[in-house]
Amino acid sequence: MNESTARVAIVTGAANGIGWACAQRFARDGFSVVLADLDGRRATERAAELAAELAAELTDSQPGTPAGAHLGIGADVASEADVRALIDSCVERYGRLDVLVNNAGNGDQPHPTVEQNVDAFDRLLGIHVRGTFLMCREAGRVMLAQRRGAIVNLGSIAGLAGIPTRNAYGAAKAGIVAMTRSLACEWARDGIRVNAVAPGYVATELVETLRRNGQMNLQKIEQRTPMGRLARPAEIAGAIAFLASDAASYVTGSVLSVDGGWHAFGAASA
Repeated sequence: MNESTARVAIVTGAANGIGWACAQRFARDGFSVVLADLDGRRATERAAELAAELAAELTDSQPGTPAGAHLGIGADVASEADVRALIDSCVERYGRLDVLVNNAGNGDQPHPTVEQNVDAFDRLLGIHVRGTFLMCREAGRVMLAQRRGAIVNLGSIAGLAGIPTRNAYGAAKAGIVAMTRSLACEWARDGIRVNAVAPGYVATELVETLRRNGQMNLQKIEQRTPMGRLARPAEIAGAIAFLASDAASYVTGSVLSVDGGWHAFGAASA
């Protein structure tokens, strides 16, 4: 085991969207980043891209982690064996774990409730709720031994308000919020902070695909959002980086809405 002098962050679902933005942000903040994704080859490619990006950006006056400091790993967060192997690989490589970002997830079934499939329902809860639990539990073992660490879970506006047909997703995100608060209270005196962000609609590849397929009306979403636009993945990553940082040293058990005012809006129309 090599003890790293750089701080270490694990980001799940790191190959694209919010996860990729988080990996980029933590790397620029000087972290060694473990990029975990269901697509292991893609995670490895992204880790190499991250190292190359960072090497190109760094100057003598702005030191950071060296090229090759990042690691890509294939993992299904709903698999206990995969999660244990992921955490073990991180500790074996770096000797520490400072930050965990639980970002891995999948989308709801685009059907009315009476047409939804229970297997798909179970799979979504398995990835989001079981996956977040497993990652927190195994990361928690390391952080408890260190007596330090920060965990940021991904909630959603869907877990804070009712959105028709988003049954599994809304239930999963509400469960993650409850789990976040529970863990925060349990581990607060052990030096571990646990928080969550609740993003609104974010301009990711998935959202663009849904728009092209006619499953999402972005014009209506932008009209409903007080700030009048979707979030950029980097904006969500910035909020996550704040919650994981020393600037949030007295923040735990919190859920930070990063939604352009969506959840606060209460008028009849935009």
